[in-house]
Amino acid sequence: RERESESVCVSVGREMGQENATAQKRGGALPTTAANGGRAAARSPMISRGRQIHRTFNNIKITILCGFVTILVLRGYIGVNLGNSDADAVNQNLIEETNRILAEIRSDKDPNDPDNDLSDADINPNVTYALGPKITNWDEERKVWIDRNPEFPSFVNGKARILLVTGSPPNPCDNPIGDHYLLKAIKNKIDYCRLHGIEIVYNMAHLDKELAGYWAKLPLIRRLMLSHPEVEWIWWMDSDALFTDMLFELPLSKYDSYNLVVHGYPDLLFDQKSWIAVNTGSFLFRNCQWSLDLLDAWAPMGPKGAIRDAAGKILTANLKGRPAFEADDQSALIYLLVSKKDHWMKKVFLENSFYLHGYWVGLVDRYEEMIEKYHPGFGDSRWPFVTHFVGCKPCGSYGDYPVERCLSSMERAFNFADNQVLNLYGFRHRGLLSPKIKRIRNETVHPLEFVDQFDFRRPVHGKSGS
Repeated sequence: RERESESVCVSVGREMGQENATAQKRGGALPTTAANGGRAAARSPMISRGRQIHRTFNNIKITILCGFVTILVLRGYIGVNLGNSDADAVNQNLIEETNRILAEIRSDKDPNDPDNDLSDADINPNVTYALGPKITNWDEERKVWIDRNPEFPSFVNGKARILLVTGSPPNPCDNPIGDHYLLKAIKNKIDYCRLHGIEIVYNMAHLDKELAGYWAKLPLIRRLMLSHPEVEWIWWMDSDALFTDMLFELPLSKYDSYNLVVHGYPDLLFDQKSWIAVNTGSFLFRNCQWSLDLLDAWAPMGPKGAIRDAAGKILTANLKGRPAFEADDQSALIYLLVSKKDHWMKKVFLENSFYLHGYWVGLVDRYEEMIEKYHPGFGDSRWPFVTHFVGCKPCGSYGDYPVERCLSSMERAFNFADNQVLNLYGFRHRGLLSPKIKRIRNETVHPLEFVDQFDFRRPVHGKSGS
């Protein structure tokens, strides 16, 4: 505040100086006409002297005012009690206003957004929630668009165009280390996408006020489908999931007859109706009408408040092992697939031949063994494609596992994957818990001779690598 008061005083003084200079310029620019008979010239010294006196008094007033403001500011720093309760009230108001503005900047709320006035009372439980206007002919519209825009093909060199989508909440993490690991996670995803020609979107916005938390991915996926008709597959991946096999590629040819690919097990889904039968931390949606219809059927359990709470009770009652809490997107999808199996499952592929989702607890402590025995490219338990840190919540203030264990495990997973990238350039981490790197081969004047030898993207036979 002291700097602000000084800047105010300086700016006021500067404006007065500019006014003096402008007045002098104006006075010098106006000629003395013969009609004035020289009387104007005679009066000008007196007028000029009067203005100078007036300006002097103004400068004195400004100086006193600035001094008074400075005393008020200094008083707040040194705790001198001058007995002025009004000044205390003004200072308190300034503090409160500053805190309010900072809180508003740190939040994702806009005070001018009319949606902020909505409350649970504004939500009609008798009206089925919708992600947007009902679309019924997306396949036809998308085909027409692609035909009209050949520069945006849905297949490039015979390979389907994939858009990897991930994101995190708009607010900073509760702990700064959480932001650090979010940055590492997105770096890991960018590395994989760069190596495999996949486009990526990182989202930090809530596109729908009602679908926050677990459910925020649904309106985002729908919006991206409609905004990118050239994309064949939308691949959602949670922010706490890392690629740990940088060589493995999705076997897309397996999914030619399917529109949803999700990690899961048929026996857990249909025999046990388990709430962990599938995992929605990493799944693929084909950009088609069927997918839009599934999103429309999936979303109505998601609106926060009374609807989500009531849906959570239904899910807990029908899914084995599910704790009592509000509806989440994964349980809702399982319930939908089980209750309407004939309608949806014909186009759903439950993938478990590789780790589209790999539960971290059984993997991170085996990385050294994997390096010893195997090499990238398997994607399964020998060298997991994705390591997903379910239950860790590095960005939150709570989780199902100790924070130290989660962070050290995420560090190991990141460096395990990063070594596969650094190996291209002749480096690797000193250890799976070390951010420092070391050189693992000498440079050469003929680098192209060794590209085929060291580029992990090419098949490696009879050799382990990391």
